[in-house]
Amino acid sequence: MENKSKKKSIIEYNWIFKIVIASFIISVFFSFVSEMAIPNVNIFFSILIAILFIVIGVVFDMVGVSVATADESVYHSMASKKVKGAKMAIQLKKNASKVSSFCNDVVGDICGIVSGSAGAVISIKLSNIMDANNLIITLIVMGIISSLTIGGKAIFKSFAMKRSNNILYKFASVLSIFKK
Repeated sequence: MENKSKKKSIIEYNWIFKIVIASFIISVFFSFVSEMAIPNVNIFFSILIAILFIVIGVVFDMVGVSVATADESVYHSMASKKVKGAKMAIQLKKNASKVSSFCNDVVGDICGIVSGSAGAVISIKLSNIMDANNLIITLIVMGIISSLTIGGKAIFKSFAMKRSNNILYKFASVLSIFKK
């Protein structure tokens, strides 16, 4: 009994280590893209990049909720009929807590942070263009980014819970393209 508990504990530490490393790599990558692109493009493209990070965060949040709430039995039926992506959906569902944590906490949170830092650069650009008070522009931009992120996640969480099987299947189908 004690040996199983020890083994499970080691597996948990491995998962935590992997997720921390993945968080670091994804965060550095997204931040690099943001820091290289936003200061060097016009305001329109800067806003589009910030919106892209918001959308990525919202979509991954939706996928995380879908994985957690989907019905695994649907995919077993599909897998028995050799439907492409069904086996991947089963794997994702069997690891729902990890997949959900990765999608919601890692990708979703990193996108929130990066879109916030992108908003800071956008605020400076806007206050220079408009010759306006940087504090007021920053508050407005951060308010917009926060409300788009929170509102998007709220809308798509409800959608994800209602359509979890379809969303998980589509996500699994995309992932199965990349798996040998």
